[in-house]
Amino acid sequence: MKKMVSILITTLLIAIPVTSAFAQTNPDTVKEKAQGLASKIVSDYGVSGLQYAIMDHGSIVLSGSAGVYDKATKNPITKDTMFGIGSVSKVYVTAAAMMLADSNKIDIDKPLTTYIKDFKMADERYTKITPRMLMNHSSGLYGSHYENSFLLDDNDTKNHDELLVKLQSERLKSNPGESSVYCNDGFQLLEILIERVSGLSYSEFIETFISKPLHLSSTKTPRDSFDRDKLAKTYFPAIDQALPVENVNLIGSGGLYSTAEELSKFAEVLIGNRTDILSEKSAKAMQSHEYRKGVWVSEETNSINYGLGWDAVRLEPFSDYGITALSKGGDTQLYHAVLTTLPEHDISIAILSSGGKSIYNGIFASNVLLEYIRVKGIIKELLPEKTFEPPLKVDMPSDLLDYSGLYGNVGKTVNLEFKNGEIDLPALSGLIPPQKYVYIGKGQFKNNDGNVTISFNQPKNGKTYLKLSNYLNFPGLGQTVMVTYEYQKLDSNPLNQSTQTVWEQRNGKNYYALDEKITSFKYMIKAFLALNLSVDVNHGYASGTQIVDKNKAVNVFDIPIFSGRDAFDLNFYNMDHTEQLMIDGESYISEDAIQSIYEGNDSFCIIPSGGQAVWYKIDDKSANRVMNVETPVSGGFAVYDAEGMVVNFSKASNNHTVVLPEGGMIVFGGNEGDVFKINLKNK
Repeated sequence: MKKMVSILITTLLIAIPVTSAFAQTNPDTVKEKAQGLASKIVSDYGVSGLQYAIMDHGSIVLSGSAGVYDKATKNPITKDTMFGIGSVSKVYVTAAAMMLADSNKIDIDKPLTTYIKDFKMADERYTKITPRMLMNHSSGLYGSHYENSFLLDDNDTKNHDELLVKLQSERLKSNPGESSVYCNDGFQLLEILIERVSGLSYSEFIETFISKPLHLSSTKTPRDSFDRDKLAKTYFPAIDQALPVENVNLIGSGGLYSTAEELSKFAEVLIGNRTDILSEKSAKAMQSHEYRKGVWVSEETNSINYGLGWDAVRLEPFSDYGITALSKGGDTQLYHAVLTTLPEHDISIAILSSGGKSIYNGIFASNVLLEYIRVKGIIKELLPEKTFEPPLKVDMPSDLLDYSGLYGNVGKTVNLEFKNGEIDLPALSGLIPPQKYVYIGKGQFKNNDGNVTISFNQPKNGKTYLKLSNYLNFPGLGQTVMVTYEYQKLDSNPLNQSTQTVWEQRNGKNYYALDEKITSFKYMIKAFLALNLSVDVNHGYASGTQIVDKNKAVNVFDIPIFSGRDAFDLNFYNMDHTEQLMIDGESYISEDAIQSIYEGNDSFCIIPSGGQAVWYKIDDKSANRVMNVETPVSGGFAVYDAEGMVVNFSKASNNHTVVLPEGGMIVFGGNEGDVFKINLKNK
């Protein structure tokens, strides 16, 4: 069956004819490379549909697709199929801000408070934040307010409307401009800046100053009116049919929709070829090596080195050829995208997909673009991929023992110990499995395959970091390299006995989100709605935060690039004699306060004042019974099994009948006062 599906997908592969200019360069190998990689991603990497386009000196020279627009109809992806582009949206909002700078309406190096008067924080350093720092991720903001942002068939502006209020009670994790740590909130603030200065909604600004002059008909935001049927269908393993349309209401940070051809057309603006929209000076400014201005992991070959809006302004492997390449990747929950451009050669490539990951799209983009410039004669030949040998272990100097101790990144801590020149590490970067590393000299440790290197750095901010350098191979796609700081060394934080006792009682407990709208995609994955608290009372930390007192723990991480992103504080309080937790302005309830669903045949669930979600446990009396729910239009519910996997989410499946799993949970959500009529019966 799997083989038949693979054959079907391959037959659906489409390559739109190239222009005559490109045809003169014998593009067959480029088309073959693109088609082969597209087919591989669809067949092996969880992608249902993919679209790609190359623009060369203002003309689309290659445009193609793979997979299906809709699994039910088997209709193929076409050049007009739209996708969410996720964080590639960040180069749009950055360009929009630079357009305001071109017209002297803002100065990107003046305080943000100059333009957003009501931007305030509970940290006096906030007055030093500038628009530039928002663009290069160096503002010092905690990271991301994700609540009520990834919604299904719902373009509610709640997240946008509440951001400034939530920031008023929050602090910074580092001095503005000191280090660049990936930060979505910065681009949300840029969106607000553009609205305040221009007097237009951000969606209106994009339509007026970008889409119209570029003649883009498929570049839209969730707030726009357009044919949603043009969007590639999206899927989730537990749901049989296509999901409702995903609206990423963090528009400045990740909410745009587009096509590969239109995205590559917008690249003309970013590389300075459309001075009627963005000046060449501003385009060059976006390409500046902003990462060098603060604490950074290194100057070596890397897939991440921030510009303004760009993830990379010196992208590997192009840097190995002496070619400047810019890149921005993006991931929503369901869509994935990459834009890569060679500004000195006026060549850009865009890859969009439903399913998968942007890292796959990025490898696709690099490999196809390298083949394209080889065929054009810009480079003579392709360099071979890096190969690795098992490490040769040598004696470890005793002074490296000083690096042992407690480390952490956002959400977790780990105790690192050296034993006979070896160190065991848990999974790293979400892609590298737990394994042993051995000392090879010059302060470096390698894994058994030789493709991952770790070391310890102490940059100018005085902190100690575990540095990770790794080459990742994806079968059938290719190779990429990423150099990051993975962990930050922590000081011990002794607790008094009474504080220690309180936190010990919380160790291992789950806390569940109450404020997420029932239309949120988060209900598809229970882990997105729950925090399992891990407390290390011996060192004074809880899920990576440093315990301050009985009811508060705060972020201590300032880790450049990614590992320090999306930081949070923990604030516990009592509500109606039950313990609740506040994280980033969102309330969570302790598992101790959650009751079992009523085991009788008929019952009701009513959404309380304030509209918070209602959680239930599934005990032995209700397990394996059939639950049917009469659900109000504004309401919905989700059921999870004992492992936290979703069994049914009514807003996605439109199914209101489910067999309750043993040891599982149920959550109901909707508007204040919504009533759910629940019926349980035996199978």
